[in-house]
Formats: sequence, C-alpha cells, structure tokens
Amino acid sequence: MKSDCTQNTTCQERKKDPIEMLHSGQLVKVCAPMVRYSKLAFRTLVRKYSCDLCYTPMIVAADFVRSIKARDSEFTTNQGDCPLIVQFAANDARLLSDAARIVCPYANGIDINCGCPQRWAMAEGYGACLINKPELVQDMVKQVRNQVENPRFSVSIKIRIHDDLTRTVDLCRKAEATGVSWITVHGRTVEERHQPVHYEAIKIIKENMSIPVIANGDIRSLKEAENVWHITGTDGVMVARGLLANPAMFAGYEETPLKCISDWVDIALELGTPYVCFHQHLMYMMEKITSRQEKRVFNALSSTSAVLDYLTDHYGI
Repeated sequence: MKSDCTQNTTCQERKKDPIEMLHSGQLVKVCAPMVRYSKLAFRTLVRKYSCDLCYTPMIVAADFVRSIKARDSEFTTNQGDCPLIVQFAANDARLLSDAARIVCPYANGIDINCGCPQRWAMAEGYGACLINKPELVQDMVKQVRNQVENPRFSVSIKIRIHDDLTRTVDLCRKAEATGVSWITVHGRTVEERHQPVHYEAIKIIKENMSIPVIANGDIRSLKEAENVWHITGTDGVMVARGLLANPAMFAGYEETPLKCISDWVDIALELGTPYVCFHQHLMYMMEKITSRQEKRVFNALSSTSAVLDYLTDHYGI
C-alpha cells in the first residue's frame, strides 16, 4: 500500500463525508470501481472534472490482508485522493474486517462487491453470487462495523438485481437493518450484459429503502446522469465506461476536451503510470475524436515518447 498520507492525516476533502453528500438532496456523481482503470491517476483526473466520489478498483480482501506486495500494487493514494471508497471482493467476514482496518486511515469507507458477474469471481464466492447470500453480506457488514472504530467510516455494497425483484428488496432491507451506509444498484441481472438497464427496478428498490441508493448502468453523459437520477429518485449516479470514454463527462462535456487529455498526460507522468495503462486510457478518451486511420496509428504506438510526439504533432499537446 502506497500513500503519502500518515495515519493521522485528514485532507480537506476527507472532511467531505460521502454519507452527508448522499443525504444532501443534490446529485452525487460517482466514479465506479473499474479493474485496472479506476486507479489513483484516473481518480485524480475525474476529480478535476466535477466527480464527487471515487472508488478504487475491486481488490481481493484475502490477498490484500496476507500480502504486502498485493497491498503495494493494489492500493495507492495521496492527500488529494478523497473522498475515497475502497472496494473489496470478499467472502469471509474476518478477512474483510482486517482489510477494512488496514485502509481505514486512508479512505472514507469500504464497499463490498456483490455485483461482479465474472466467472472467476463467482467461482471464488465473490461478486454477484453474494446477492444470494444475504446472511453472509450481513455478517461482513457487522464485522466491519465492530472492528473499525471510526463511526463515520462507511460500509456500502454494490449489487446486481434478481429476476425476482422481491429477493433484491429483501437483500437490501437486510443489509440496511445491519447498518450498511448506502447501496449501489447496477440495474441488470447477473446474466445480463448489454441488455437495457432496468431503471424501474432501481426506483422500486429506492422506494423501499431509507438509506441512500446510487444508480448504476449505461450512463454516458451528464444529461443522462441527471435523467437517471430523476427517473429513479436515487441519491447519486455511478458511471464506469462513460467516464473512461470521457473523463470530463460530469463537467458537462459531450466528448473529451483536449484540456482533459493534456491533464491526463501531466497527471499520469507525474504519478508514474505504467505505459500500457497510460496508453489504454488515451485510446478510450480519443475514441470519438479520431478517425479510423488515426486510431490505427495511435493504437499501435509502443512508447511514452511516441505517444507524446503524436499528441504534440496532431493536437499541439
């Protein structure tokens, strides 16, 4: 785990309590946990463009607790990286609470991934299979609550929905009764990938909860975010791929502005982002503003210096 925060450091933004934000009545704009992508450099970028709350990529709690190497590679933060939620994949309450205790000084809360539909995660007992294990989810929330002394440290869950929505509402009610801070709902079932998002289902879940709910799924612009917020009656919206394609989306830009690309270059170089990640983010950001031929050339570049030369020659960056 790498941090320039000491245990007693509270950056100004850490004082922006996500729970208070989600009770404010204002749209809370959230960057989703994205494996490989929602790391420190990208979180730093989206915060410059009106993102209110960021999640780390999903981290396997067992590895995080047992391996210093895993901690150093999976979780990097700094003083400006807040408010921040660390998302864990877990199926063991003790290991999750140990992981939560480790990150507690550096984050505003943890989130339990109950929504990842990937086969490897389900096979390990992580992710979306947890929506069928409400008692285990309750136990994990309780253990974290018991082990972390800070009463403002949030414990949230991110879920998918069941075919039978009454089961999802039951899961959410049980989680709420155990003290979960908020629930993020991706409005698809475990089997669904690119089918339309069930925003009506998210609305029904919200109507049955007294804690905040965040809507997630297929939001590609600020206008869409505001629309989903109004349709569902939720307290915030979480975006993944929409932000990858346009990190300035929450600031109202329809496509990635050149200033945002320039900011990414500065941030990524300053934080020592590995080349593959640096280049991949640029490929996503430039998708809409480059021709097929330009993509072919840019995507084939194989070094930071080649990318910088390309951006200078073509965009004056």
